[in-house]
Amino acid sequence: MATLATVFAAPGEVTLLAAIAVAALMLGLWALSVPLRDVSIVDPGWGPAFVLVALVAALAGDGDRARRWLLFALSAVWGLRLGAYLLARKLASPEEDRRYAVQRERRGDAFIPYSLVTIFLLQGLLVLIVSLPVQVAAPRHAALSATALPGIALFAVGLFFEAVGDEQMRRFKADPDNRGEVMDSGLWRYTRHPNYFGDFCVWWGLWLIALPAGGTWWTLVGPVVMSTLLIRVSGAALLEKDIGDRRPGYADYIKRTSGFFPRPPRARAGSG
Repeated sequence: MATLATVFAAPGEVTLLAAIAVAALMLGLWALSVPLRDVSIVDPGWGPAFVLVALVAALAGDGDRARRWLLFALSAVWGLRLGAYLLARKLASPEEDRRYAVQRERRGDAFIPYSLVTIFLLQGLLVLIVSLPVQVAAPRHAALSATALPGIALFAVGLFFEAVGDEQMRRFKADPDNRGEVMDSGLWRYTRHPNYFGDFCVWWGLWLIALPAGGTWWTLVGPVVMSTLLIRVSGAALLEKDIGDRRPGYADYIKRTSGFFPRPPRARAGSG
């Protein structure tokens, strides 16, 4: 039976190298944001930052090779798709995200050092916390087996919801006739945030894949932090804070559609 020291042993070199790599990425993005006067370039870097961590873990870890490279491959599929999607969206709308623009105007010149700490380095820290299952599994030697299948299945569900939901929303917004309207078809009929629900499933799936490596159960802090961000902090809660002001039909959409976990929509008021 594993001792507490074994269970909570830090992944050591993997974590140190991952932290250095993520810090370099975030510092580079911050340095680029200064002349561009646009810190929202951090958003397309979110997914690739996880890919970077998974690559470091796969290369520096000395544990089961199959698990290390499976975790890297799945992280890369998720992170690169998300990064490409957010980059394309950023290039289509080059203005700084309104959330950051408000902070820039409020803080003036102090926003430059402020953004380094509270936007770029903070996101880097969150990347390292959320990706703990991938890091901690890297030095574990337990062989990959069929016990990873539930995690792979959950990951696949999450990737489907996120990728399909994003594409459905992209097409919806590309139609000028939908300006000011509410997207309530496709996956968006069953949850108001299929993309965030997808992220949720992806990271719980990766945790389940890492779990049989042994001594990794405590890394559930990673998916818990991601879930909290998605549901309570920077995801669904932040998006819905003022979306009703921009889309008048959103209040009715809330009444009939699940806020996060998919379920059949409620009947419209007065129908039937």
